Amino acid sequence: MSTTSGSAKWQGGIKDGKGAISTKSGALSDYPYGFSSRFEGKPGSNPEELIGAAHAACFTMALSLILGEAKLTAEHMETKADVTLEKQGDGFAVTSIHLTLNAKIPGAEDTKFQELAGKAKEGCPISKLLNTKITLDAKLQ
Repeated sequence: MSTTSGSAKWQGGIKDGKGAISTKSGALSDYPYGFSSRFEGKPGSNPEELIGAAHAACFTMALSLILGEAKLTAEHMETKADVTLEKQGDGFAVTSIHLTLNAKIPGAEDTKFQELAGKAKEGCPISKLLNTKITLDAKLQ
C-alpha cells in the first residue's frame, strides 16, 4: 500500500481569490488555480483538469498491466480524459468523464483490444474512486 498527497492553498473570496496547488513529488509546486482558470478559461489549473490527468494516467497504466497479462506490449498509448463539470441545483458536479485512447500495440486484434481497454476502464483505481459516468473511445492504430 502507498499513500501520497496533494495540497492546496486559498486566499480571498471565491471570484477574486487565488489558490495554489502542490504535489508531494514536486511535479506541481504552488501552481496557480482560481475561479477564472476553472470557469472562465484563464491561465492556471483547476481540479477537473487534474482529475482528468490522474484518470488518464491511471487508466493507461492499468491497460499496460492488462496488456502484459495478455502477452501484449504497447508501442505507444495516449489517453485524453475530458471531464465535464455541470451546474446541478445550488452547486456543481462532475457529471461524466470521456476517455479517448489512441494506441499502437503490435499483434493486437481490435476485438481483444476493446475488451482489454474496457477492463482497464472499469478496473483502474481512479475509475473506481469516481462516482460518475465514464465512457471510452479506444482506437487501435
